[in-house]
Amino acid sequence: MMQMTAMRAEARHPKPPYVVVHVAVSLDGHTTGFSVDLARFYSLLPTWQEDITLTGADTILAQERELAAAPRPGPADGAPLLVVVDSRRRVREWEALRDCGYWSGVLPLRAASRQPVGDPPVPELVVGSDRVDLRQALTQLASRTGARVVRVDSGGQLTRALLDLRLVDEVSLLVHSCLTDSGSHYWFGADPPPALPMALQDVETFDPGLVWLRYRVGPLARDSIPAVE
Repeated sequence: MMQMTAMRAEARHPKPPYVVVHVAVSLDGHTTGFSVDLARFYSLLPTWQEDITLTGADTILAQERELAAAPRPGPADGAPLLVVVDSRRRVREWEALRDCGYWSGVLPLRAASRQPVGDPPVPELVVGSDRVDLRQALTQLASRTGARVVRVDSGGQLTRALLDLRLVDEVSLLVHSCLTDSGSHYWFGADPPPALPMALQDVETFDPGLVWLRYRVGPLARDSIPAVE
Protein backbone atom coordinates (compact mmCIF):
# COMPACT_ATOMS: atom_id res chain seq x y z
CA MET A 1 0.00 0.00 0.00
CA MET A 2 2.79 2.44 0.88
CA GLN A 3 4.53 1.70 -2.45
CA MET A 4 1.32 2.37 -4.39
CA THR A 5 0.84 5.66 -2.52
CA ALA A 6 4.40 6.71 -3.37
CA MET A 7 3.86 5.89 -7.04
CA ARG A 8 0.67 7.96 -7.15
CA ALA A 9 2.40 10.88 -5.44
CA GLU A 10 5.27 10.71 -7.97
CA ALA A 11 2.76 10.72 -10.84
CA ARG A 12 1.16 13.90 -9.43
CA HIS A 13 4.52 15.50 -8.62
CA PRO A 14 7.10 14.10 -11.06
CA LYS A 15 10.75 14.31 -10.09
CA PRO A 16 12.46 17.25 -11.86
CA PRO A 17 14.89 16.12 -14.54
CA TYR A 18 18.64 16.17 -13.97
CA VAL A 19 19.93 19.34 -15.64
CA VAL A 20 23.51 19.48 -16.92
CA VAL A 21 25.25 22.46 -18.50
CA HIS A 22 27.94 21.17 -20.87
CA VAL A 23 30.09 23.88 -22.43
CA ALA A 24 33.47 24.41 -24.07
CA VAL A 25 35.42 27.26 -22.48
CA SER A 26 38.79 29.00 -22.52
CA LEU A 27 40.91 29.24 -19.37
CA ASP A 28 39.25 32.56 -18.55
CA GLY A 29 35.72 31.17 -18.91
CA HIS A 30 34.84 32.52 -22.36
CA THR A 31 32.85 30.56 -24.94
CA THR A 32 34.02 32.50 -28.02
CA GLY A 33 37.29 33.79 -29.43
CA PHE A 34 39.04 30.42 -29.73
CA SER A 35 38.88 27.24 -31.80
CA VAL A 36 36.65 24.70 -30.03
CA ASP A 37 37.54 21.02 -30.30
CA LEU A 38 34.05 20.09 -31.50
CA ALA A 39 34.92 16.43 -32.05
CA ARG A 40 35.93 16.02 -28.42
CA PHE A 41 33.05 18.18 -27.17
CA TYR A 42 30.39 16.09 -28.89
CA SER A 43 32.12 12.79 -28.10
CA LEU A 44 31.36 13.44 -24.42
CA LEU A 45 27.59 13.75 -24.89
CA PRO A 46 26.80 10.03 -24.43
CA THR A 47 27.96 10.48 -20.82
CA TRP A 48 24.50 11.73 -19.88
CA GLN A 49 22.19 9.99 -22.38
CA GLU A 50 20.08 13.12 -22.47
CA ASP A 51 16.36 12.97 -23.15
CA ILE A 52 16.06 16.69 -23.91
CA THR A 53 18.42 19.27 -25.39
CA LEU A 54 17.43 22.67 -24.01
CA THR A 55 18.48 25.80 -25.86
CA GLY A 56 17.50 29.45 -26.27
CA ALA A 57 16.05 31.35 -29.20
CA ASP A 58 19.27 33.31 -29.81
CA THR A 59 21.24 30.10 -30.33
CA ILE A 60 18.77 28.93 -32.98
CA LEU A 61 18.46 32.35 -34.64
CA ALA A 62 22.23 32.45 -35.13
CA GLN A 63 21.97 29.44 -37.46
CA GLU A 64 18.54 29.86 -39.05
CA ARG A 65 19.89 30.81 -42.49
CA GLU A 66 21.99 27.64 -42.63
CA LEU A 67 19.10 25.58 -41.30
CA ALA A 68 16.75 26.80 -44.02
CA ALA A 69 19.12 25.51 -46.71
CA ALA A 70 20.25 22.31 -44.95
CA PRO A 71 19.15 18.77 -45.96
CA ARG A 72 16.04 17.47 -44.19
CA PRO A 73 16.28 13.72 -43.61
CA GLY A 74 13.53 13.89 -41.01
CA PRO A 75 13.34 13.37 -37.24
CA ALA A 76 15.90 10.94 -35.81
CA ASP A 77 14.45 8.00 -33.88
CA GLY A 78 15.96 7.66 -30.42
CA ALA A 79 17.54 11.12 -30.49
CA PRO A 80 16.82 13.78 -27.82
CA LEU A 81 13.89 16.16 -28.08
CA LEU A 82 14.98 19.73 -28.85
CA VAL A 83 13.24 22.23 -26.56
CA VAL A 84 13.67 25.93 -27.37
CA VAL A 85 12.93 28.81 -24.98
CA ASP A 86 11.26 31.27 -27.35
CA SER A 87 9.04 33.62 -25.33
CA ARG A 88 8.72 36.22 -28.07
CA ARG A 89 8.11 33.83 -30.99
CA ARG A 90 11.23 34.88 -32.86
CA VAL A 91 12.23 31.47 -34.26
CA ARG A 92 10.74 30.65 -37.66
CA GLU A 93 12.48 27.54 -39.04
CA TRP A 94 10.68 24.96 -36.91
CA GLU A 95 10.16 22.41 -39.69
CA ALA A 96 13.84 22.64 -40.65
CA LEU A 97 14.85 22.10 -37.02
CA ARG A 98 12.51 19.14 -36.67
CA ASP A 99 13.65 17.48 -39.89
CA CYS A 100 17.40 18.20 -39.88
CA GLY A 101 18.17 14.72 -38.53
CA TYR A 102 19.66 15.63 -35.13
CA TRP A 103 16.60 15.42 -32.88
CA SER A 104 13.51 13.26 -32.47
CA GLY A 105 11.34 16.37 -32.54
CA VAL A 106 11.13 20.01 -31.50
CA LEU A 107 9.09 21.78 -28.84
CA PRO A 108 8.94 25.58 -28.43
CA LEU A 109 8.42 26.98 -24.93
CA ARG A 110 6.09 29.97 -25.09
CA ALA A 111 4.73 32.72 -22.85
CA ALA A 112 0.96 33.10 -22.66
CA SER A 113 1.12 36.80 -23.55
CA ARG A 114 2.53 36.00 -27.01
CA GLN A 115 -0.29 34.55 -29.06
CA PRO A 116 0.45 32.93 -32.43
CA VAL A 117 -0.72 34.37 -35.71
CA GLY A 118 -2.50 31.43 -37.32
CA ASP A 119 -1.81 27.80 -36.45
CA PRO A 120 1.61 27.08 -34.90
CA PRO A 121 3.83 25.05 -37.28
CA VAL A 122 4.70 22.54 -34.50
CA PRO A 123 3.13 21.68 -31.12
CA GLU A 124 4.21 24.04 -28.35
CA LEU A 125 4.17 24.29 -24.56
CA VAL A 126 2.92 27.49 -22.90
CA VAL A 127 4.53 28.04 -19.49
CA GLY A 128 4.48 31.46 -17.87
CA SER A 129 2.66 34.70 -18.56
CA ASP A 130 5.08 37.31 -19.96
CA ARG A 131 8.23 35.15 -19.95
CA VAL A 132 8.84 31.44 -20.00
CA ASP A 133 8.70 29.97 -16.48
CA LEU A 134 11.72 27.65 -16.51
CA ARG A 135 10.80 25.83 -13.31
CA GLN A 136 7.32 25.06 -14.56
CA ALA A 137 8.72 24.09 -17.95
CA LEU A 138 11.06 21.47 -16.47
CA THR A 139 8.29 20.07 -14.29
CA GLN A 140 5.88 19.77 -17.21
CA LEU A 141 8.52 18.28 -19.49
CA ALA A 142 9.21 15.59 -16.91
CA SER A 143 5.50 14.92 -16.54
CA ARG A 144 4.63 14.92 -20.25
CA THR A 145 7.67 13.23 -21.76
CA GLY A 146 9.14 11.26 -18.87
CA ALA A 147 12.44 13.09 -19.40
CA ARG A 148 15.07 12.31 -16.78
CA VAL A 149 18.09 14.22 -18.18
CA VAL A 150 18.16 17.68 -19.76
CA ARG A 151 21.37 18.98 -21.34
CA VAL A 152 21.64 22.75 -21.76
CA ASP A 153 23.21 23.69 -25.10
CA SER A 154 22.91 27.45 -25.18
CA GLY A 155 24.51 30.80 -24.52
CA GLY A 156 25.14 32.42 -21.17
CA GLN A 157 21.71 34.05 -20.78
CA LEU A 158 19.75 30.82 -20.46
CA THR A 159 22.49 29.16 -18.42
CA ARG A 160 22.54 32.13 -16.05
CA ALA A 161 18.75 32.03 -15.62
CA LEU A 162 18.91 28.34 -14.70
CA LEU A 163 21.78 28.95 -12.27
CA ASP A 164 19.89 31.81 -10.62
CA LEU A 165 16.94 29.48 -10.10
CA ARG A 166 19.17 26.73 -8.67
CA LEU A 167 17.88 24.41 -11.40
CA VAL A 168 21.30 23.18 -12.57
CA ASP A 169 22.50 19.87 -11.13
CA GLU A 170 25.83 19.58 -12.95
CA VAL A 171 28.30 21.89 -14.69
CA SER A 172 30.57 20.24 -17.26
CA LEU A 173 33.42 22.36 -18.61
CA LEU A 174 35.69 21.27 -21.45
CA VAL A 175 38.55 23.70 -20.78
CA HIS A 176 40.80 24.68 -23.70
CA SER A 177 44.37 25.80 -23.02
CA CYS A 178 44.08 29.41 -24.16
CA LEU A 179 43.13 32.89 -22.99
CA THR A 180 40.78 35.05 -25.04
CA ASP A 181 39.53 38.60 -25.27
CA SER A 182 35.82 37.90 -25.84
CA GLY A 183 34.18 40.65 -23.84
CA SER A 184 31.19 39.36 -21.87
CA HIS A 185 30.83 35.99 -23.61
CA TYR A 186 31.19 33.94 -20.44
CA TRP A 187 29.53 30.53 -20.05
CA PHE A 188 27.50 31.88 -17.10
CA GLY A 189 26.34 35.09 -18.81
CA ALA A 190 27.55 38.67 -18.81
CA ASP A 191 27.21 39.42 -15.09
CA PRO A 192 29.05 37.76 -12.20
CA PRO A 193 27.56 34.32 -11.49
CA PRO A 194 25.49 33.58 -8.39
CA ALA A 195 27.34 32.22 -5.35
CA LEU A 196 26.84 28.45 -5.54
CA PRO A 197 28.67 25.60 -3.82
CA MET A 198 30.09 23.06 -6.28
CA ALA A 199 31.65 19.67 -5.63
CA LEU A 200 34.20 18.32 -8.08
CA GLN A 201 32.94 15.00 -9.51
CA ASP A 202 35.60 14.12 -12.05
CA VAL A 203 38.65 15.39 -13.93
CA GLU A 204 39.93 14.00 -17.22
CA THR A 205 42.65 15.26 -19.54
CA PHE A 206 42.93 14.93 -23.32
CA ASP A 207 45.48 15.94 -25.92
CA PRO A 208 46.17 18.70 -26.89
CA GLY A 209 45.86 20.38 -23.50
CA LEU A 210 42.12 19.82 -22.91
CA VAL A 211 40.82 19.33 -19.38
CA TRP A 212 37.31 18.06 -18.69
CA LEU A 213 35.91 19.21 -15.34
CA ARG A 214 32.61 17.96 -13.92
CA TYR A 215 31.03 19.65 -10.91
CA ARG A 216 27.89 18.76 -8.99
CA VAL A 217 25.93 21.87 -7.97
CA GLY A 218 24.23 21.96 -4.61
CA PRO A 219 22.49 22.21 -2.36
CA LEU A 220 19.63 23.06 -4.70
CA ALA A 221 17.29 25.76 -3.38
CA ARG A 222 14.69 26.35 -6.08
CA ASP A 223 13.15 29.81 -5.78
CA SER A 224 12.37 32.92 -7.85
CA ILE A 225 11.67 33.02 -11.58
CA PRO A 226 14.18 35.00 -13.68
CA ALA A 227 13.40 36.88 -16.86
CA VAL A 228 14.48 34.90 -19.91
CA GLU A 229 13.79 35.20 -23.58
